[in-house]
Amino acid sequence: MKINNNHMAIFIEFVTGSGLAVLFHWVLHYKEAAYIIFGVGILLSLATYLVREEMENTREGLLDQYCKAHETTFAIAGITDPECQSKAQEIMSGTMKTIHILQQGYIPLEESEFYLEGANQMDHAVRQVNAVDPLTEGWDCRGALLNFYQANLRALQRGATVSRTFVISHDDLATESVQRVILTQLRDGIDVRIAYREELPVNSGISGRDTNNSFDFALYDDRVVTDVFTQPGRYFGRKTSQPGEVAKYLNFYKLIEHNSHMAVLMDDRVVLASDIATSDT
Repeated sequence: MKINNNHMAIFIEFVTGSGLAVLFHWVLHYKEAAYIIFGVGILLSLATYLVREEMENTREGLLDQYCKAHETTFAIAGITDPECQSKAQEIMSGTMKTIHILQQGYIPLEESEFYLEGANQMDHAVRQVNAVDPLTEGWDCRGALLNFYQANLRALQRGATVSRTFVISHDDLATESVQRVILTQLRDGIDVRIAYREELPVNSGISGRDTNNSFDFALYDDRVVTDVFTQPGRYFGRKTSQPGEVAKYLNFYKLIEHNSHMAVLMDDRVVLASDIATSDT
């Protein structure tokens, strides 16, 4: 019907212009005016046709964009059951949090995805990997961490440098489990440093973090970062390759490194290099 109306309007404009041209040509015997009126009428009909066509295309495009933009809203509005409506609002709230993370340039990852992404990034590292990890249970028994550690060893074999700063408490270094994990990594060629949580900076200055830092992230060739969320939730961690965000993590890593201690071996025990220097003096 819209197409027919447009064609009818064009036909009426053409007939009107032609009628005026015939009037000036046969009745008024003014041929020059007749030719001008006929030509101008044709041009006006063509111009109005193009304008109507453009307006119709624009209208259809806007309607399509509007429907797509409000598709979720319309779908939720169509839910009549109050309990289902409440559940839909809860799902949308979680989805908006995820979108907010994506807007910041981060990709949220579940725990298995997080360690798989870390292993993939480790396999692509060519220069250096700088990691900060809390020394929690599972480093020598959990499958995901063991496979991630194997990627560390492959990076070392390629000639990349792997540095890891373990964040622990003052009394943890003497425990056998901590000694075993650090001893293994030192013997494998990883540059291990120890940082006491009480000595580390509180505020990281990184978007999406609060004052309770997880101290669990890794920098791969200073181009990609994987980081664990401080608060438990749907996602375990996140990844970003945005240069600005990577630069913030690099600065945060330098602050941690500045407050850390180098770990060395002495009589098959892990000790701090600073403690050896103090004892020698």
